[in-house]
Amino acid sequence: MSKNKKQEELKEEIVTEKPQKETNEKETNEKKPDDKAKDVESSEEIIGKLKLEVDDWKNSYMRKQADFQNFTKRKEKEMEELRKFASEKIILKLLDGIDNLSRAVETSKQTSDFESLSKGVEMTLNQFKQILKTEGVEAIETDNKEFDPQKHMAVMVEESQEVKNNHIIMELQKGYSLKGKVVRPSMVKVCKK
Repeated sequence: MSKNKKQEELKEEIVTEKPQKETNEKETNEKKPDDKAKDVESSEEIIGKLKLEVDDWKNSYMRKQADFQNFTKRKEKEMEELRKFASEKIILKLLDGIDNLSRAVETSKQTSDFESLSKGVEMTLNQFKQILKTEGVEAIETDNKEFDPQKHMAVMVEESQEVKNNHIIMELQKGYSLKGKVVRPSMVKVCKK
């Protein structure tokens, strides 16, 4: 019986507490008109603040986007300038060689000294080779080398007992590589047995 009594007392307490809770909820839901107006005003203030914040974010985004577009245009212009004048340094070096050749030709016309002309041309040729070397251009070796289609272009084939099969017999035109990349393959005659 004691359990039943305790259960009944708990039920009575719950029943008496419910109406008090309901009345408290009704009081909080039934606010005065002034309270509702204050809530609306505060909601409008919050909405206004949020709209200002969104506008600030939009403006910031637009500025960043414009800055990025300007940056992109500036970099494109710089790259175009770089492409346009990238060869300026090597052209200046080559112009020195051309000037030397011009002086050699003029001097040989005046003196009819072909030995001096030959030396001048040889010196200018060495100057050109040095310019190319400093720019990373190297001649492709062909002497006693096996034919490599990546570096050589076979324009003639010949059978020879003195040269191994698929080896180069003769170089017809020099080939060059720029910093390891073949820019002009060597034209060669290849031995085929």
